[in-house]
Amino acid sequence: MKIIHVVLLASVKYILTLPYAMIIGLEYKQALIAVLVGGIGGFLFFYYLSKRAIQIYHKIRPYIYTLIPRRQKTENRNFVQNNTNQQKKRRKIFSKRNRLIARFRKTYGFWGIIVTTPVFLTIPVGAFLANKYYSRRRFLVLYMILSIIGWAGVLSGFIHLFPRIFF
Repeated sequence: MKIIHVVLLASVKYILTLPYAMIIGLEYKQALIAVLVGGIGGFLFFYYLSKRAIQIYHKIRPYIYTLIPRRQKTENRNFVQNNTNQQKKRRKIFSKRNRLIARFRKTYGFWGIIVTTPVFLTIPVGAFLANKYYSRRRFLVLYMILSIIGWAGVLSGFIHLFPRIFF
């Protein structure tokens, strides 16, 4: 039961899982394998789930637009036509989250998402961003799996070098 719990936790929040697995009493090899299986399995699950969700969204979007009443469409169209000059003058307002994602993507790009997903971003968020912005990259899934394995090595190294911090 502990191993299943660690696998599920690693599929969502990877960085905290290996120390947590050691704290709850799993042996080192069991914990490492559970964390790797959870991280890689979670990435694959969320990557292909987000791929399918994006496809469904693009198929449903025109249908949803047809469900909007005609009066609502004409009111919105008139509003947009009347306010085109005002829209040109106004700057687009970004939320803090959108600004952070745009700045992160512009600054770090593909490799930033690959390297930081297991540590700073969560596995689901990193899988979604990788799929949304870089799904046409050839070895995206391989690079992400290598990143997850690499971070497991770094975390296990920290646990072996500084055991008193984690226990």
